[in-house]
Amino acid sequence: MQGKMKAIIKHHAGYGAKLETVDIPEIKENEVLVKVKATSICGTDVHIYTWDEWSQSRVKPPYVFGHEFSGVVEKVGSAVTNVKTGDHVSAETHIVCHSCPQCLKGQYHICKNTKIIGVDTNGCFAEYVAMPAENIWKNDPDMPFEHGSIQEPMGNAVHTVLAGDVTGKTVAVIGCGPIGIMAVNVAKAAGASQVIAIDLNEYRLDLAKKVGASTVINPKNEDPVEKVMQLTDGNGVDVVCEMSGHPVAINQGFKMITNGGRVSILSLPVKPVEIDLTNDVVFKGVTVQGITGRKMYETWQQVSGLLKSGSMQPETIITHTLPMEQFEEGFDLMIKGNCGKVVLIP
Repeated sequence: MQGKMKAIIKHHAGYGAKLETVDIPEIKENEVLVKVKATSICGTDVHIYTWDEWSQSRVKPPYVFGHEFSGVVEKVGSAVTNVKTGDHVSAETHIVCHSCPQCLKGQYHICKNTKIIGVDTNGCFAEYVAMPAENIWKNDPDMPFEHGSIQEPMGNAVHTVLAGDVTGKTVAVIGCGPIGIMAVNVAKAAGASQVIAIDLNEYRLDLAKKVGASTVINPKNEDPVEKVMQLTDGNGVDVVCEMSGHPVAINQGFKMITNGGRVSILSLPVKPVEIDLTNDVVFKGVTVQGITGRKMYETWQQVSGLLKSGSMQPETIITHTLPMEQFEEGFDLMIKGNCGKVVLIP
């Protein structure tokens, strides 16, 4: 489809981004063109926007960034059979190789050669996005586009929380950014007996409480390890979901986990983190899991099912919906932490 579209461009190797007019992407025979109806801002997008060390080493401006979206299929390539024009869709953002040892074992989420849309390729902060047809996830036409746009990050939360059993267990979520808030909601929906949310931001702790946290802890006001021990009769929690990336918080997570517990880490610390392996992992018999992406496509099925069940609260998790032209306001909210999920409407 020829023509022009508005898109948010990471225009230079520095702070910020620009709204520009660019060509609508051309699709290959195995791709689809999606008219974007809603796109949400991720922490990764904030890294790219602020041009931190990670983004400096990874992305190559100028290009369209953004990777969380929902929309309607506008056009399909000649070899596409799994979706059709008019379908309501979102997309798995990891483009995988299908030939590495991990892919050959069905572990597509840890493909050695993963490319991420909006990071390694042009993304979805635009009126249209081109995607491989195999990455397309069909949505219920009754699902609001705003809700559809947050399924990808919700998948991160689902993958982290449900990497083991949480039914009837005590769960601590450390770091209540948007995915942490979703993790609180998932743990509650999955039947955790207690969900303890830990963060320094009172706005986000309030959101965590609204979506199901039984207790919220602000480390500025009380020692989180001591408080968790009080809440668990001195045993510690069964599951820690680490979403903060902060070395102090990570160590507190290992101090509060019970013997034989599980620590699932989605966060991305910017520097190496020192932990007491002997006392906090080995002697406690703790299982430590690194979580990346979403299981393709088991996690997507879980996300769809949780949303359909009514046990998730996307209308609470999404705190701001803005026209795409006001993207700078959205990024400012994310940087300051005065929001849950921010959705942009092209």
